[in-house]
Amino acid sequence: MKTMQSLELLCVLALLAMPGMARAPEQFSPPSRTFDFTYQVTLKDLPAGAHHVRVWIPRAINDANQTVALKKVDSPVHLRETHESAYGNHILYGEIPNPQPGATEIKVEYEVTRKEYSRGDLTGLERSGLPTAGAPKNLDRFLRPDRLVPVDGKIKAMADEITQGKHGSVKKAHAIYNYVFQTLRYDKSGTGWGRGDTLWVCDAKHGNCTDFHSLFISLARAAGIPARFEIGFPVPSGTEGTIPGYHCWAEFYVVGLGWVPVDISEAWKDPKKRDYFFGAVDANRVQFTVGRDLTLKPQQAGNPLNYFIYPYVEVDGKPFEGVGKKFTYQEASAHGAGAVGGR
Repeated sequence: MKTMQSLELLCVLALLAMPGMARAPEQFSPPSRTFDFTYQVTLKDLPAGAHHVRVWIPRAINDANQTVALKKVDSPVHLRETHESAYGNHILYGEIPNPQPGATEIKVEYEVTRKEYSRGDLTGLERSGLPTAGAPKNLDRFLRPDRLVPVDGKIKAMADEITQGKHGSVKKAHAIYNYVFQTLRYDKSGTGWGRGDTLWVCDAKHGNCTDFHSLFISLARAAGIPARFEIGFPVPSGTEGTIPGYHCWAEFYVVGLGWVPVDISEAWKDPKKRDYFFGAVDANRVQFTVGRDLTLKPQQAGNPLNYFIYPYVEVDGKPFEGVGKKFTYQEASAHGAGAVGGR
């Protein structure tokens, strides 16, 4: 077992020493960013005669790559914090008995410091010469399929072909990364994109970040490499503004190293970052949740969620679509500097 781990680490070191695999130049991203992030929810047009409304909102938390302070929750509904056990995601949950006519608005404000996350710097690992801590207890979950992320049949055959002759998780994952980058195009035309349906994207060969990373995760798992889905929001480079929607990326697991990030759709948008986004993600984001096929806590009456980034609402036990949402940010350096719209 120690020999296998040593070989794996040698593969990591060799690959990351290749040209273009080192830490990205500074123009790609600052090493960290601090900003206010506001998550706003509006419940509108609730059906007449509704008796019971339940609201689940994803809650950003601290991890190794971001520090999150919950500054304020402005809500007429009492929200309590819960977390589901499968992935450890945190949730703000509330109930509205006998809702009154009119809109209900909920605003959650955070201060976030997000760091660039790169596996290009292995100095500490090289110095110790020893593997890092043992694998997570739930690692096997990230080898199994999700409802729209299969790992058998056509996908298994593709993974075997793509990784043929490659040895070790890093080289196999790099081959899969290159395949997805070269095969798909970032294109949100038509219908079907955005669901993260691996079989659909195999045929359509286009989609958004969800589709890119679902294909990567399916192929990685089929090749025996644990891989997971992460989702949050992109934070543009300006000092403040509105964020139109979510962004997601993926990580794969390497024995002795841990989770390694990839962001193929961002690489596709700017090909000069192709090498950088295999093993690194920039600071221009905030993460909210992990995983697919999510059962919330308290458990929802409806089906497991494909992914959880937008608010989920049920009215009398049925999913409700009349939910408005708005996401804004303001860079910390803009505070007190006369920025328009500053709080």
